[in-house]
Amino acid sequence: MSGTFSADVSGANAFSVFAHEWRSRMGETFALAPFRRTTVSGFSARSRGFRVRDMMFNRFETAAALRTGGRRVGADGHVRLWIVHRGAWRFGEPGGAEHTAPAGRLLVQTGSLSHFSAAPRTVVQVLVLPAAEVRPQRAGPASRPADTAEVRLLTAHATMVGRMLDRLGPAGTDAARSTLAELARAAAGGGLDDVEPLLSPALAQAARDLADRRLTDPALSPSALARELNVSPRTLQRAFAREGRPLSSYIRRRRLEEACRALVAPHRRMTVTEIAARWQFADSGHFARAFRKYYGRTPTDYAVTAARETDAT
Repeated sequence: MSGTFSADVSGANAFSVFAHEWRSRMGETFALAPFRRTTVSGFSARSRGFRVRDMMFNRFETAAALRTGGRRVGADGHVRLWIVHRGAWRFGEPGGAEHTAPAGRLLVQTGSLSHFSAAPRTVVQVLVLPAAEVRPQRAGPASRPADTAEVRLLTAHATMVGRMLDRLGPAGTDAARSTLAELARAAAGGGLDDVEPLLSPALAQAARDLADRRLTDPALSPSALARELNVSPRTLQRAFAREGRPLSSYIRRRRLEEACRALVAPHRRMTVTEIAARWQFADSGHFARAFRKYYGRTPTDYAVTAARETDAT
C-alpha cells in the first residue's frame, strides 16, 4: 500500500476529519494514536505525508498543544525518527522514562511508547519504518542535531517522494522506499555513503533547497553548498550530472526568476541596477545580457510589456 496524505483542519469537526483521512490513507499499520479529550476538542493542525510500502513519513504542524490518551502508542516492530523544527516533542517509554526533543534535534526511538505530546505551534517530521532497517547503536532513544547533511538529505528526499509518489510505478516506488531506508540509517547513525547512486536525487534536492534560501548571498556557489552538505564538490557535481544540468546553472536560473518577479512586482521600488545587485549579477549590463538570453528580451522591455498587459486586464 502506498499513497499520499494531506490535511489542513481546524474548527468544530477538525479531529474527525483528520482521523478519517488518516485511516483511509495510512491504514492500520500506522494507526492513529488515541488522543485526550482536550486535544480532540481543540484540534487544529496541518499535516502532509505519505505511506510507501511499510514506511510512513509525515510533516505535522499543530496550532494547539496535544497529548495522547491511553497507555500505549505505536508498534514494537517500528523505529521512529522525529525531526523537530519548532516547538518541542515529548514522549514516554513503557516503564516511565520521559524524553524531550527540542527544536533543532533529531530523536531516534524504537518500539512502542506510553504516550507522546507536543507544545503549541510545534512543527515536526516523523519517519516510521521497520525496526530491522535501522539498528540502534545503543539502548534507548538517541538524540542528534537535525541540521546534519544526513538529515537534510533525508527530509529533501522525503519531500520529493511526497510530491511524486502518486505518479510512480512499482519500480520507482521500490527505489523511493529503498532510498528512504538508506537515508534513515545514515541520519540515525551519523554516517553517509556519499557515492551511493540512489542518494543522488536527494543530495541534489538538498542542494537546491539550500540554494533557494541563499540566492541573494554573494558567497553562494556549488563549492559552498558542498561544504554545507558535508560532501565533496565532486560528489555534488556527480549528483547534478545525473540530472543533466549543473548546479551553477540552477543557481543562475533561480536568480533570474527571482529578479524577473522583482521587475514585474506591483508598485516596484527597485531599479534595474538595484535588482541586478540584489540577485548577485556583476552589473546591470551583465544582468541584461543574461536576462535577454533566458527571457528573449531586456529587463526594461519585459517590465514595460508586463505593465501594459496588467493595465489591459
